[in-house]
Amino acid sequence: MARTESDSCPGVLRLHEAADGPLARIRVPGGRLEPEQLQVLAAAAEELGDGNIELTSRGNVQLRQVRDAGELTARLEAEGLLPSRTHERVRNIVASPLSGRVGGLADVHPLVRSLDDGLRAAARLAALPGRVLFALDDGRGDVSALGPDIGAHAVDGDEFALLLAGRDSGIRVSTADTADVLLAAAHGFLDLGSGQWRLHEIDGGVDRLTELLGLTPGPQRLDIGAAPQHPIGWFPQDDGLVALGAGVRLGSLPARTAEFLAAVERPVFLTPWRSLVITDLDEWPAEQVVRVLAPMGLIFDANSPWLQLTACAGRPGCAKSHTDVRADATAAIESGRILPPGTDTPPIDTPIPADQIVAAGRQHWSGCDRRCGRPTGAVTDVIAGPDGYRVTQP
Repeated sequence: MARTESDSCPGVLRLHEAADGPLARIRVPGGRLEPEQLQVLAAAAEELGDGNIELTSRGNVQLRQVRDAGELTARLEAEGLLPSRTHERVRNIVASPLSGRVGGLADVHPLVRSLDDGLRAAARLAALPGRVLFALDDGRGDVSALGPDIGAHAVDGDEFALLLAGRDSGIRVSTADTADVLLAAAHGFLDLGSGQWRLHEIDGGVDRLTELLGLTPGPQRLDIGAAPQHPIGWFPQDDGLVALGAGVRLGSLPARTAEFLAAVERPVFLTPWRSLVITDLDEWPAEQVVRVLAPMGLIFDANSPWLQLTACAGRPGCAKSHTDVRADATAAIESGRILPPGTDTPPIDTPIPADQIVAAGRQHWSGCDRRCGRPTGAVTDVIAGPDGYRVTQP
């Protein structure tokens, strides 16, 4: 399938003109932010945007209502958040957030650096569509479940399965060769593509790319299933320190909360589930982080109804939305109408008002039928129309 329209993914240098103003998307390969970088983002959100940092489903961040694009660019470049003007939109690399600290078969974060360096070093790869997704999974199956175009999934401490279009190609590569093979696959995508945004859109793309790489698939295939529950709460690290997984309500992190996070002075990993992981904490500081940041809205309880629900931007950010979806979703949570998983609730085909919606389990609220930002897997859809919402179960 060839696309007739060009890839319009926003970046820092090419903003998206949303209904509420210019939107900038900042790539954060592997989701890692140093405290100083998080502080710069918080200040930019407060001084140049709407006061919030939006987390995306690829572990990146967005700033809305950007008032001075030139100033934003300068600040991000100075802090290493925009290391390449030519390749900024193609640095879509997700990685297992807890890798190297809690479980997993291999530490994939060094591979994030190698892959990102290789992408930026190859002038040709700047032509990749901004939709192409790379994933580095440490064997636990969390980011492989996102259906990456090109990915590596650890099968032991020094061997990775090559994933193409979200499934195991059968090719196995050593850790030392993994980044080079992923980069070769990216070049192959460009060789085979004719306007497609994703590998699965290319006719016979997986088989043709496998042949192009010149690597022989073996008989084994990983079964890439649904992602395990994303990390929320207290996690003892393998080195005796503590990592804290925190949910972010509807993926919107207030600048003030981000400033407090930066003050913890520890690396923070953004996840593709619009949450974050604060790492390398001693126990007492970890307790204080929870004590301070939970009242500010971060979610450390894995059973919170906030973690069941995602939503598109809605009004006023999107002109196509029929309503303020996030306000409606928030009201549903705060009034107790978001029920635990496993609760029976009927589908609703006839449009109903927002205040009558009762839904259970994992769900995505959308302002129109496009369902932007919908996560992968089985999800109840709560979709707004001109006359109210419909609720469609998986």
